Amino acid sequence: MKEKFQMDTKEIDLPDTLFIRDIETRVFQTIALQTLSNIEGVSMLEGNLIDSFLGRDGPDRIKGIHVDQDQKNRSVKLKLEVNIAYGIALPEKADEIQNKIAQEVSLLTGLHVSCVHVIFRNLVLPMGEEKEEVSPEAVKEIEEVVEYSEDLE
Repeated sequence: MKEKFQMDTKEIDLPDTLFIRDIETRVFQTIALQTLSNIEGVSMLEGNLIDSFLGRDGPDRIKGIHVDQDQKNRSVKLKLEVNIAYGIALPEKADEIQNKIAQEVSLLTGLHVSCVHVIFRNLVLPMGEEKEEVSPEAVKEIEEVVEYSEDLE
């Protein structure tokens, strides 16, 4: 059984043509943002007050996604700064983020992802646990101070 060998004739037909493909940083940021939005327990850093005044929304307000492209090697490095929910194991979540980002970027751009650097910037506490609980001893001490101050008046 002989298989037919299919040769890419693009170089023969167009020998002096140089094929170049540029992908803007914003494209990588949007891919990363979309991928991170589908990962539970992770959120992006928020834009600042100046972004609000300038009316920057969506991709214009992306903060914490840095991209470095290597045109020569056709590869890309990404550095992601994220917030993570309290109680999630960081090593496992970092692996999940790195694998999903690398897969999506490679699939959608055709470039090799040489590095995905994840930085956990903030720990997000659940809404009910943000308030610090006061011990009964502290409450009693506060009551004693209040009583003492009322006696002085």
